[in-house]
Amino acid sequence: MKPAADPEATAVPEAEANSPLGRLFRAFAYRDFRLLWFGAFTSSSGTWLQETALHWLLLQLTNDARYLGLNAFLSTAPILLFTLVGGVLADRVDRRRILLTSQFLQLGFALTLSVLALVQPPTVLLVTSALMLSFMTGSVQAFGGPAYQSLIPMLVAKGDLPNAIALNSIQFQLARVVGATTASFPFVIFADQMLAASVSFGVNGLSFIAVIFALHALSVRHIPRTVTGDLRSQMREGLTFVWRKEGLRSLTFLAFASTFLGLQVTTFLAVFAKDIFLTGAKGNSILAAISGAGAVTGALIVAGMGNIRRKGRYALLMQIGFGLSIVGFTLSPSTHFAYPILFIASIFMMCVFSLTTSLVQLLVTDEMRGRVTSIFVVAFRGGMPIGSLFTAFLVEYIPLRQVLLGEGLLLCLLAAGFLFSRSQVKDH
Repeated sequence: MKPAADPEATAVPEAEANSPLGRLFRAFAYRDFRLLWFGAFTSSSGTWLQETALHWLLLQLTNDARYLGLNAFLSTAPILLFTLVGGVLADRVDRRRILLTSQFLQLGFALTLSVLALVQPPTVLLVTSALMLSFMTGSVQAFGGPAYQSLIPMLVAKGDLPNAIALNSIQFQLARVVGATTASFPFVIFADQMLAASVSFGVNGLSFIAVIFALHALSVRHIPRTVTGDLRSQMREGLTFVWRKEGLRSLTFLAFASTFLGLQVTTFLAVFAKDIFLTGAKGNSILAAISGAGAVTGALIVAGMGNIRRKGRYALLMQIGFGLSIVGFTLSPSTHFAYPILFIASIFMMCVFSLTTSLVQLLVTDEMRGRVTSIFVVAFRGGMPIGSLFTAFLVEYIPLRQVLLGEGLLLCLLAAGFLFSRSQVKDH
């Protein structure tokens, strides 16, 4: 096995690093980071294409917004079940090998869904199969997520890690713009919505080839250290490590709160397009694309900040802005107001996510990185499915706008509480 390359050896020249573009795209000076970024971008674009098409198809087949919440729950709930185990494996097994296995399986799931949509089985069978495949995809991602997050710090020097994390957030959100925007094309080109959905799912399957190629081309290899103890003891060690560090403990809670309360507005965008703004499938794609464009802008802002001090304080202030903009979106009387407010909300959202993730990565050592990252991922990603299920339940009794408004206000209050408390988060 090849030894890990030294990221410092490919550091950015000082003159280039001090230019505005040099600071903004500093991590792209590292070959392996560029490879993984472009591979992941292609794959993520396909994922967002499928996600947007699937949300619209489920709403058309069932005419029930609860299925959007259920799909979001099933696709990310496995993170609560398996990610901690995935974090232990990321410290024990070659992270690249874990990621390759994850990508091949997701490729197979996407193509299976494409065939099902093409065959057009009874509605009940198709909806059930789609939900099952969402659960299986989420299960695979629960193992690939910690490995991917733990691999990023190996590709760049420590001083460039915040920039790398922000650029990684950009690729995911830029892919969201590309995927969500192109999601309407198959539905415009093909009159048969099932055929359009099948094409969308098939394109997603093929997109995994790019990240598989990138992973094979990486020069950096993770050489796991010799470890003692079984999976359970190592998992307990990671949980104890996070619990004893107040900064990590608080960041984990804030990550959960931001996705539990904040991401529900994106989960239910299709409902706003269909029932509130009456803009149809095209409007659904526009909302998703605007949200993604705002998130890209937010990540660019964080990337331009560089390795600033007191990231925690900025993250808390951004979270207050995120909550207030959610309130503004839910109160918007038309798309003329909703579109710019959603864009601003997504800027705040990504600033919160990028700054919080950077803090966690900087506060942990490499030998604990997989386990600590997995705990953070459980909180960060796990908040969304639980919040989606909770929001879907409340929507049965309370109008969606009122539910999201309450969640936005609660998000503000939590951030303000940490900002004026004795928590160490605001000092990091």
